[in-house]
Amino acid sequence: MAAPRSPNSLLRDVIEEVGCTYDALARDVRRVAAENGEILQTNKSAISHWVNGTRTPSGRMGQYLAEALSRRAGRVITRTEIGLQVGDVEAPTESDPVLAVIDLGRADVERRRFLTIAAFTTAGVAMPLGYGHEASARMLRARTGTSLVGAEDVDVVRQITAAFSAADERLGGGHGLTTVTAYLADTAAPMLRGRFPNEALRRAAFGAVAELAYLAGWKHHDLGQEGAAQRYYQVGYQLAYEADPHGHAAWMMRSLAHQALKLRQPYHCVDLVEAALRRGLGHVDGQTEALLHITHARACAAVGENASASRALLAAEDALLREGSPQPSYSLLSGPAAGTVASHTAKALTEMKDFVGTEQQHRDALARWDPVKFKRVHVLTYADLGDSLAAQARADEAVAAWTQALVLMEGMASDRTHKAITSIRSTLALYRRRRVPGAADLARRAREVLA
Repeated sequence: MAAPRSPNSLLRDVIEEVGCTYDALARDVRRVAAENGEILQTNKSAISHWVNGTRTPSGRMGQYLAEALSRRAGRVITRTEIGLQVGDVEAPTESDPVLAVIDLGRADVERRRFLTIAAFTTAGVAMPLGYGHEASARMLRARTGTSLVGAEDVDVVRQITAAFSAADERLGGGHGLTTVTAYLADTAAPMLRGRFPNEALRRAAFGAVAELAYLAGWKHHDLGQEGAAQRYYQVGYQLAYEADPHGHAAWMMRSLAHQALKLRQPYHCVDLVEAALRRGLGHVDGQTEALLHITHARACAAVGENASASRALLAAEDALLREGSPQPSYSLLSGPAAGTVASHTAKALTEMKDFVGTEQQHRDALARWDPVKFKRVHVLTYADLGDSLAAQARADEAVAAWTQALVLMEGMASDRTHKAITSIRSTLALYRRRRVPGAADLARRAREVLA
């Protein structure tokens, strides 16, 4: 005999807080469902069953229930808050991007386990290719918030994003992660539930929060928490689509592909970046277009389509030279486009086994990145430069480049930099046996840092 389910005390408490009857709440749920194209027969008995724990909402019912309660409460109420998440190891499944990003941010602050153990999935890379925007858009448009959002509110979100992005580059993804995600969940994302004086400001607000969600994902990526990063990128894409379905949405598609390529999981990446190019071309500036092309080059090189990769490399170079509109804030978060193009050209050439070209591109990237503002980039680029020199049997120069990377990474909370140093240890062991100058000392220092 199955054990009886416990009452859902979280749901009961929220219903008491908003002060409505089960019958009134059932009507609200039916209304929200109708807005999303679904006709339901939800009644007060269903609400009672959910509260008593004898049944749980199925399908999208939980989302409709949370939305109905949010409208009555005048604040965001997520499914987690009303006890509808199955377990602590499962990620939020809100299709509403505002609620989803609030859930993610709160989980970060509360150190919920699902974010640290969430798995990156290759299927998740392709999420934008099948994204149905209409259902989310209907729900977002139905918001009836009371607070008026102004331009200053949006500007502050962008300023905070820029400040923490700059700190991230110097100190690593582990610096300020909780602060960023708390602000995202408690202030930035709830702003999207307010009223906007015009459509332009509404789009700007969604764009600003999408950038902050991207930063949260980037920080998780730097810490090696790839499942969490992917979830932030996915919800960032949804928010970006609401802000700008062309340029900004294309940029977030690129972010998902970039992560997968870094993890050497190229599945779906070519299709995804080609879709991003179709969406973005004609709507973005030359610098942003170059970044889309260079990601396309990397995706093609990763699957052995070298001719297509070469064409994409040339397209990236041409786009960089194009004068026109200024680069938007969402793509500026990744730093100077010329440096990024050089760095990613090197990675594409590595896949194509052109180690001489790889070396030159890494050196160009180092010259184009400010060593103070972009300290982590210099660590990773010196590490990659050493790899390209080792591939050319230039052991002394490789040791020198790796040593510079080790010096720069001191005090940095970044899993990527630690992995870069870990990857050279087997080669250093060989160099040490061959008595390559500096190899023994570098191996010792690497052990100390990694310990």
